Amino acid sequence: MSQPSSQKQFVENHTVDYVPPAERHGKARDLFTLWFSTNIAPLPIVTGAMVVQVFHLNLLWGLIAIALGHLLGGAVLALASAQGPQLGIPQMVQSRGQFGRYGALLIVFFTALIYVGFFISNIVLAGKSIHGIAPSVPMPTAIVVGALSATAIGVIGYRFIHSLNRIGTWVMGSALLAGFIMMFTQELPADFFSRGAFNLSGFIATVSLGTIWQISFSPYTSDYSRYLPREIGIAKPFWATYFGATLGTILCFSFGAIAVLSVPEGVEAMDAVKQATGWLGPILMVLFLLNIISHNALNLYGAVLSIVTAIQTFFASWTPSVKVRVVLAAVILLACGAVALNASANFISQFIGLILALLVVLVPWAAINLIDFYLIKKGEYDIASIFSADGGIYGRFNHHAIIAYACGILVQLPFANTALYVGPYSNLIEGADLSWLFGLLVTAPLYYCLATRAKATQAAKAPKPVTVGH
Repeated sequence: MSQPSSQKQFVENHTVDYVPPAERHGKARDLFTLWFSTNIAPLPIVTGAMVVQVFHLNLLWGLIAIALGHLLGGAVLALASAQGPQLGIPQMVQSRGQFGRYGALLIVFFTALIYVGFFISNIVLAGKSIHGIAPSVPMPTAIVVGALSATAIGVIGYRFIHSLNRIGTWVMGSALLAGFIMMFTQELPADFFSRGAFNLSGFIATVSLGTIWQISFSPYTSDYSRYLPREIGIAKPFWATYFGATLGTILCFSFGAIAVLSVPEGVEAMDAVKQATGWLGPILMVLFLLNIISHNALNLYGAVLSIVTAIQTFFASWTPSVKVRVVLAAVILLACGAVALNASANFISQFIGLILALLVVLVPWAAINLIDFYLIKKGEYDIASIFSADGGIYGRFNHHAIIAYACGILVQLPFANTALYVGPYSNLIEGADLSWLFGLLVTAPLYYCLATRAKATQAAKAPKPVTVGH
């Protein structure tokens, strides 16, 4: 039986089922704090440092490229997030309305794999952070502590994740601001403004990196907006998500770039942060550790929902309980913990490279998702059909979506520059992976044409209304 929204449960009682209007709660500003706080962490700082260390841009052009990339990609993320209040279901479940009940399984599988990959990488990173802050804690113990902490947050669920990030926004935002002040009050190297220069390949590579960074979150954004009241509309959740995600990542990427410019050339990114921020450095390391754990709870939460979605595809009458979510979280924890404990020294860089290569499958999905929701169905989906054993009006497979999706993947391959595959045109612009751009440019219009043609055909076959004469 559904519980009224006035009863605030500590542990979330929904999994992938529809959230009824009586249980909706929260404000659009909750999305700002979630996505702002989530992105203030070591990984975006290290990635931002690449703008200077790998792409060799100077401060001015580096900051422009960072901002442009995230502002472009953030639109995709925010448009996905705005769907949650309208439908009240997780993003991967919604994909059944676009790909068909069984057609959605492939993207659900890839999404779960990506979540699990990032979960493993982050528990290794959390373990290294704990060991670095307290060397007396053995590395295996540190990894277990990081993994258990993230799992506890993920199991408790939606409301607790939002609450943590509301606090995290003020704490991490203030810490980042203090870090900027510390860096600029210290003596800066003579080449702070002149190190690096504008180069087209570095600029486009940075823009591409920022765009892909934002798109990579889109498969689970509506998971964190689906409890908001439908009446909240689309504009408010869009702008709250957009400004939260883009502002948090732009600040964090910029922090990494400025940190490595604030110290002699060649210093590793997180060491540069510690050196450039003086006495504040150790405090920042502790706060970053806490945010790694909090952020990793999102990866676990998304992985569990994706796996539940896949299983529930074959058992339409099954409504998974919170116990199922807890059991699945425990299984993922044990499996990922075993991998993390046996990880090599360069595991994080290798594994992230592998996972980022899989993002090629997310770009065409994002294009289909946005075209279908905003231009084809205009936000109107039949929830009963989405949970129906035969797919209801969406069927078991939507061949138009599957064809567009396959074409979107294939068209990226010649331009891909990943750890798994390097295409013949991967260096169209040296150092920049432009495969995502071709994926979007092909998938979006192709799916729109196929979907509108199918819609017109169905309308033509529909029986004409009979007019009764007077």
